[in-house]
Amino acid sequence: MPHDTAPSHIRSIVIAGGGTAGWMVAAALSRTIAPHRCRITLVESETIGTIGVGEATIPPIQTFNQVIGLDEAAFLQATKGTFKLGIEFAGWRARRHSYFHPFGRQGNDFGGTQFHQHWLRAQALGDDTPLGAFSLNEQAAYAGKMRQPDGDPRSVYSTFSYAYHFDATLYGQHLRTLAEERGVERREGLIEEVVLDGESGRIASLRLDDGGMLDGDLFIDCTGLRSLLLGEALGVPFEDWTHFLPCNRALAVPTDCVDLMRPYTRSTAHEAGWQWRIPLQHRMGNGMVYSAEHWSDDQAHAALMANLDGQPLADPRLIRFTTGRRVQSWAKNCVAIGLSAGFLEPLESTSIHLVQIAVAKLLNWFPDMGFDPMTMAEFNRQIANEYDRIRDFLVLHYHANEREGEPFWDQCRTGAIPDSLAEKIAMFRRSGRLLSRETDLFQDASWLAVLLGQGVMPQAHDPLTESLRPLELDQMLRGMRDLIGRAAQAMPSQADHLARIGGRIANAQREAALG
Repeated sequence: MPHDTAPSHIRSIVIAGGGTAGWMVAAALSRTIAPHRCRITLVESETIGTIGVGEATIPPIQTFNQVIGLDEAAFLQATKGTFKLGIEFAGWRARRHSYFHPFGRQGNDFGGTQFHQHWLRAQALGDDTPLGAFSLNEQAAYAGKMRQPDGDPRSVYSTFSYAYHFDATLYGQHLRTLAEERGVERREGLIEEVVLDGESGRIASLRLDDGGMLDGDLFIDCTGLRSLLLGEALGVPFEDWTHFLPCNRALAVPTDCVDLMRPYTRSTAHEAGWQWRIPLQHRMGNGMVYSAEHWSDDQAHAALMANLDGQPLADPRLIRFTTGRRVQSWAKNCVAIGLSAGFLEPLESTSIHLVQIAVAKLLNWFPDMGFDPMTMAEFNRQIANEYDRIRDFLVLHYHANEREGEPFWDQCRTGAIPDSLAEKIAMFRRSGRLLSRETDLFQDASWLAVLLGQGVMPQAHDPLTESLRPLELDQMLRGMRDLIGRAAQAMPSQADHLARIGGRIANAQREAALG
């Protein structure tokens, strides 16, 4: 009788590091993998802090929360969360210019071509209506409104989408409770040594500061920027993108301001970087991202403290980073997820999403003890593409600027950019057409908002739009604009919506917001 020679199943997973990334991994794996089939252990130390700047997210976080079984109202209560309809960019194109990146599309396609092509033709005919007038997300955001999207594609509310602002530390704690209820074991301790198997080169175990050993089949590196397992122990190199994205410092500080009337993130450009503003139910998240080659820490500190809403609740915390990614996210029997795999500044709130997508792809390509090289290679290719496409989107914000005479912005404008981004810009500038790339996280509506917002104006529009007479085009656009305006005004305020879905969750904050 032939023997079964197939590799055995993974029986033990060790997650190195907690924080948001570690507990997202634990919550997702514990939802998917039965505890009797595989032991999941997370090791972390209370003495190690987390970066915790990822308080703003993008819409796919809804899917992750649903998959791991989070109730939205309970999640918002536990994390002091608010809603996010998009990002306002102030001063990025020019010092006194601002624009909005909405979550959700602009207008409706018609006449056999994309809506924005009709808008471009109308602009050429002399209509000066801004593109944002056709975005329900943008109109609702500036009016302080919020409601759930509509699943009926015939409804204007089907064009609506949202994400969240939340306290990342509280999110991690909420996920920890969920994961431990499902059987994840938490081990307190510092990792003193990563022990490698002398024959295979795989990770065999982790030696902790109390002398204990944690053995495992599969190790998940969530140790942050240090990348203790993948980077240090396994020696996977880091690909530095500083030449594309020169910021390498951040200062973070909370303030006591409560603002439920602005359901969006604000990003304000400064002389050598940019400042974030993230409204939560109980405080405001603030920070300055900057280039240490153009600003000293003292200069950045002064600029941040001079532009805060409310009183600071702590001293600003300095974070040093290098933008880029590991050339592989998976090597041997170790998968890096979160900052241990790479760092992209929080300009478009992608840090938590990169954890989410890595977890999803790990589950799609989950290994057995054979650790098939083809499986690992495909996982690495897909993760690399995710980072590369997001990198291009971030570089666009810096590259397309008109802030002449400021060394930082001059360098960003005139420096080299990735070829993939250069092709996208060139195509859009020529014809208004948007090149779609594999695994582009940000879809056409996002690229459109930022390209136009940063001043990249097409020289032509789709010739198919010429099938409509100018009067017909004007009537179509006017009808859409009026419908979107009325729909935004009919929505409840964010404070009312929070109170409605969570009962007592937002009552105190609502009273504070309304004075």
